[in-house]
Amino acid sequence: MGDAHAYRVIMASRLRSQLAYPTSFAFDVVNQLVYGLIEFIELYAVFHNVDSLAGLGWSQALLVMALSRLAFQTGDLFVGHLDQMPAYLRQGTLETFLIRPLPVLAQVITSDISLRRVSRIVLFGGFTALALARLELTWTPAAVVLLLAALLGGSLITAAMFITAGTAQFWLIEGGEAANAFTYGGAYVAQFPAGVLPVGVRVFYTAVLPVTFIGYLPTVTLLGLADPLVPSWFGWLTLPVGLTFLTLSLAAWQFGVRHYQGGGG
Repeated sequence: MGDAHAYRVIMASRLRSQLAYPTSFAFDVVNQLVYGLIEFIELYAVFHNVDSLAGLGWSQALLVMALSRLAFQTGDLFVGHLDQMPAYLRQGTLETFLIRPLPVLAQVITSDISLRRVSRIVLFGGFTALALARLELTWTPAAVVLLLAALLGGSLITAAMFITAGTAQFWLIEGGEAANAFTYGGAYVAQFPAGVLPVGVRVFYTAVLPVTFIGYLPTVTLLGLADPLVPSWFGWLTLPVGLTFLTLSLAAWQFGVRHYQGGGG
């Protein structure tokens, strides 16, 4: 109960500080929405020139993009600021977390929850609803469960990517950009049909960094589409994959914290 109260106090202070300057906050929200719209326009521009992409039509590809971005933005809201780990280590901020009687990762997570990111969750939630409406699906209980499991599992995969990238900073020197290549790069790959990737690259982004489970594979399963490389039921694995990946990333984080020797080496 004491820990929960401490987290509530920390979170409340962070949220109040972000709302203290409403004009600046409004500009941040608009900026987030503009970036989200650019991603939508990018996909629209592709389909302005082609009728299908890796066998998927416009509405189907829109669902892949919207699902992947919605899951990514949800995970990013909570743990995306772990990409600041190089700065935390360089400035000695992590030492401050270590001396407090609270889990280090929980402190890092609550140190910088950005409300402006909620706007992109709302935006991509709208794109997801638009894609589903255009596809005119028959909503069975299984379809609803699959969609919810995909969103939750995709968010867990995203969170695990950020935690793993943050953990790597315990051993890398100024390795933030290298880590971002996997987190944000993986998120970019996830928003397109996996069929556009060369086979070797696709295997990597399925078996090693499982970003195809965020948007593409659930869409294939939900719509009953055929894929030449994986069974159609693979979309049901998004949540188990997310839980497994998150468990492994948390274990790696604990290992990194235990072996951390401080900003001075």
